[in-house]
Amino acid sequence: MMNENFDSLIDKELADLEEKALKRQLCLVEGFQGEKIIVDGRQVLNFCSNNYLGLAGDSRICQAAVEAIGEEGFGAGASRLVCGHMASHRRLEKRLAEVKGAEDCLTFSSGYMANIGIITGLFGHHDVIFCDRLNHASIIDGIILSRAKMRRYPHRDMQVLEGMLRNTAGFKKRVIITDSVFSMDGDLAPLDRIVDLAERYDCAVMIDEAHALGVLGKHGGGAAQHFGVEDKIDIQMGTLSKAAGSFGAYCCGKKKLILYLVNKARSFIYTTGMPPSTAAASLRAIEIISEDHSLREQLWRNTRYIREGLKALGFNTMDSTTPIIPILFGDSQLTLQFSRRLFEEGILISAIRPPTVPRGSARLRLTVTAKHTKGDMDHLLEVFKRVGKDLSPEILVE
Repeated sequence: MMNENFDSLIDKELADLEEKALKRQLCLVEGFQGEKIIVDGRQVLNFCSNNYLGLAGDSRICQAAVEAIGEEGFGAGASRLVCGHMASHRRLEKRLAEVKGAEDCLTFSSGYMANIGIITGLFGHHDVIFCDRLNHASIIDGIILSRAKMRRYPHRDMQVLEGMLRNTAGFKKRVIITDSVFSMDGDLAPLDRIVDLAERYDCAVMIDEAHALGVLGKHGGGAAQHFGVEDKIDIQMGTLSKAAGSFGAYCCGKKKLILYLVNKARSFIYTTGMPPSTAAASLRAIEIISEDHSLREQLWRNTRYIREGLKALGFNTMDSTTPIIPILFGDSQLTLQFSRRLFEEGILISAIRPPTVPRGSARLRLTVTAKHTKGDMDHLLEVFKRVGKDLSPEILVE
């Protein structure tokens, strides 16, 4: 039986979350992930998925997975250093290295595991890490676990970052780590300026391309490709679960970096390899992203249409320049209420509240995909107009 004191403390903390409009719960999604999904038995328009190109339910991705199961089975059977390194893993890594303009690549089972493994494997208490204040939680947790000194600079503030770089001599290794696309704000890290500072102050650079792969760059290679700085970034990490519609993560860089991580990244060493079917599905997605630009072009047309429409209605979309479009409310209770009203109107957009975002910056996080139709988007804007006038006319920007 559970300890009564322990049980009562959990009840108290859950009640506290409820009172502050911060309690979260799972909703059941049925069928394929797409622009329309079934949530708790009801069909809704999905405007909160990271499935930017609509590949999560693509028949070509599914077929690649099925074929790999026929050839290699489902499970990898062991960690890849023991006997779980399979042909699908290596084919995916070679293709990702090509896409990212790197010498080699190593895949991980998730983005969280990748950041934890890379950062703790490479850095320790003799090192210093410069970290954008709005970096993803997995980066923050990796830095904490590494025991390196963390210097957090204000979001995208290159002047403060330069001051930190100038005044942190004496450390063994120094590295700037940043998201390339910030997942809650939808804005871009100034990678051109970051690599310039890194060169001037003899500092390495690591980027997290989770929300950039497949979305940015001439061939969908990400923000590094968008800024033309692939050859100036030491560590390119990213995930395969957003625009690629699959699962897992990667790290691209020099061959010696990848060999080092094979020997030092504990989240790679001590876990079973990803299912080969997942690697095969990811490979097919990367091939589609590289060869077919039409999905990405449609994604950006849809992004511009919705952002301009929301701004015209008076909503604050912050400084977003990507398919991640935040709608700032500030108050958690109002944000949650707005999200619930949208669901009643057949639109799914999650309420993002602290601790995911700073206190006082609660928001709806709207994400656009290439598969949304003009009818979908017009309906979204009409509902926002109606619910906005009803619930929050005071927050609308004139």
